[in-house]
Amino acid sequence: MTRTQAQPIDIRFVSGLSGYFHKDLQAVKSSPEYNPLIDNISPVTPGFDNVVQAGEVISILIRLPNGAVAVGDCADVIFSGAASRDPLFIPAEHLPFLENVVRPWLLKRDVSEFRPNAIEVEAPWHALGNKRLHTAVRYGLTQALLSATALVWHCTISEVISREWMVDISTRPIGLLASCHRNDNLQLDRMIMKQVALLPHASFVHVNDIGPKGQTMLDYVHSVSERVQERGSPDYQPKLHFDVYGTIGDAFAIDEIPAFLQLVERAAHPYDVLIESPIVAETKEAQLQCLRQLRKSLLARNSRVRIVADEWCNTLQDIREFAEADAVDFVQAKMPDLGSLHNSIDAVIYCRERNIGCCLGGSANETDTSARITSQIALATQPDFILSKPGIGADEGVMILTNEMLRTLALVENFDCASEKKMSINGSETLPDDVQLQPNRNGIRL
Repeated sequence: MTRTQAQPIDIRFVSGLSGYFHKDLQAVKSSPEYNPLIDNISPVTPGFDNVVQAGEVISILIRLPNGAVAVGDCADVIFSGAASRDPLFIPAEHLPFLENVVRPWLLKRDVSEFRPNAIEVEAPWHALGNKRLHTAVRYGLTQALLSATALVWHCTISEVISREWMVDISTRPIGLLASCHRNDNLQLDRMIMKQVALLPHASFVHVNDIGPKGQTMLDYVHSVSERVQERGSPDYQPKLHFDVYGTIGDAFAIDEIPAFLQLVERAAHPYDVLIESPIVAETKEAQLQCLRQLRKSLLARNSRVRIVADEWCNTLQDIREFAEADAVDFVQAKMPDLGSLHNSIDAVIYCRERNIGCCLGGSANETDTSARITSQIALATQPDFILSKPGIGADEGVMILTNEMLRTLALVENFDCASEKKMSINGSETLPDDVQLQPNRNGIRL
């Protein structure tokens, strides 16, 4: 029998602000004297008018026949246009296409299923000359579609993913990596007080940030370790995570890096340490080779330092290549870079199958909407940890992600959205004739 469809009745696009800003990484790294508080260098990456620019988003609103509204936010990362990423996302450049092409496409979609729509969003669009939508648009559009599917079925986003990917939802919140500023000890203290799983992220963007022979970084790592020991409870054992954006590779020859990372490991004692992007090479092939060699050297030294890939590891195929090359211990599935949300879901599941560590990550430049959806995806896919977002205030991102996970777990535990529940379509309570629902405690499965 013909499947009854759940189609949107209205679509709106609203320009707004992201949780942080954009920064021209190439300009910053190539400048001998960069002051982040003043505009003392010129941009070099296409699309940038200034080295630092306010982040912008487009909210996509999908109104359903039952009156509910699904929302997704198109957002990109701080360092857009770097290391094979799509160029800077400028909403004004995309709104005409969204209004003229994406809007009528959405109005014809059956949103009772998510995965087929997500795959179609990711594919090339004929109206774009068989090019794909900007990653930010794919990201926001699939957020809205995923939310719409959950609203149609009167269940959580986690349960939609559980049903469509046949995965079990976690029974506990996923650990968070709190992203804090390096110069804010009070912020660090609050993250220690809240006992986040990993901290402080603390970006080192310019080679001057790590200091001569890396001493500034070593001192900072040691200070974080001491502060956790002084301010944290005895049973609190976080991992220390530092994002260095290739500055270690800028400061040291490739064969000198393992010895320096062992110094970082000693400075972090007694806590395990993760280093994100110790090297950023000129190409993906060079990045794979450098990280593979570095990881091999660290293992030969019995080092416990773990390497996290970010730059040049932007797509699902990239993640597979980094894993198959034994080039990393963890990957950051950076959700805005992965575009359509099904890629992020597949990436986490792939990493778990390959026994590769995975951070379901993203950017401070995202929004509360994308963060909440991230937390629900995390519960369904169970990555090792989630990057706190939006912003670098840490408190806000930790609150948004934690509370969304706790609320979702309460709903999943106490409500069975499949049993006795019918899908609301066109204002009436009915089930598609060809859908069979099988309830379980973790959600619904088709």
